[in-house]
Amino acid sequence: MSGVQTIRIGADEGEQRLDRWLRKRFPQLNQIAIEKLCRTGQLRVDGGRVKPATRIEPGQEVRVPPLPDAAPASAPRPGIRDEDARMIQAAVLWKDEHIIALNKPPGLPSQGGSGQGDRHVDALSEALMFGFKEKPKLVHRLDKDTSGVLLLARTDRVARRLSEAFRARTTRKIYWAAVAGVPSPQMGTIRFGLVKAPGHGRGGEGEKMLCVHPSRVDQTEGAKRATTDYAVLDSLGTRASWCALVPITGRTHQLRAHMAELGHPIVGDGKYGGSGQENLGDGWGAQLGGEISRKLHLHARSIGFDHPITGRRVTITAPLPEHMSRTWKTLGWFENDVPADPFEEAP
Repeated sequence: MSGVQTIRIGADEGEQRLDRWLRKRFPQLNQIAIEKLCRTGQLRVDGGRVKPATRIEPGQEVRVPPLPDAAPASAPRPGIRDEDARMIQAAVLWKDEHIIALNKPPGLPSQGGSGQGDRHVDALSEALMFGFKEKPKLVHRLDKDTSGVLLLARTDRVARRLSEAFRARTTRKIYWAAVAGVPSPQMGTIRFGLVKAPGHGRGGEGEKMLCVHPSRVDQTEGAKRATTDYAVLDSLGTRASWCALVPITGRTHQLRAHMAELGHPIVGDGKYGGSGQENLGDGWGAQLGGEISRKLHLHARSIGFDHPITGRRVTITAPLPEHMSRTWKTLGWFENDVPADPFEEAP
């Protein structure tokens, strides 16, 4: 057991999340332990309480409480199962010496946490080293049930630059979703703020975001402004539609909460859509038949970014997951019939 430590962040260690810095410094700490240390105030940065996602800066001082000793270097590390290694390697859409782009499967968490176990992208990325000495690092996340393009950086330098690009909003993410009904107008912007609902779910997963009218965001404690562009790409009468969604801001559950507030929840979203999405009685799905999966129909279709090393613009596109592909086929929607970025054609 170590004593209390005060560690100054080096010039080459800034611009990253506190939990990632801790896991690199103290491999014996897992995500659950880090969350507990933050929640109980034992971990502090410049004397203040912090969250695991707090970004650290060069020159800051981190107070680290007594920690259990690291396992002996000779202790065997639990390996990744062969089938999981094959799965995550098969998910690679594109890679170079600096970046790996995955098509994250639905149901696979991006990171660990309470109740997530050790089967998540961050842990499985050890199977994505491809000759490098360190595993690639997540630079953003997707919800567990959301599929699609997810970027990992192969070096700390690239991770910092990509993280900066996300914060500066120079990246462009386009999501595809199947939603209940047809939004009107068929292209628009949603500007409702978001605030966490009272109470706490297991590991934060059970928490729900509530929409706040833009005029009341500044008067609502904890509320943050959020903006989403949407466009209807196709529809099945008035019952369901295929929408492209662009999160201008990146709030928790933003797309799901915004579409539900608009009155057009995403298909399969039990948290924000409720029972009205079931294919029963007079619900919106009553005439769609039994082929529509109850899994979440939200997919990170593409991401465009300036390559942090070459400077060229890179756009990565991910094919639909199996359950959404079946829905598209059932509803007569075709991936190649719509523009890659419908907002470019907007007046």
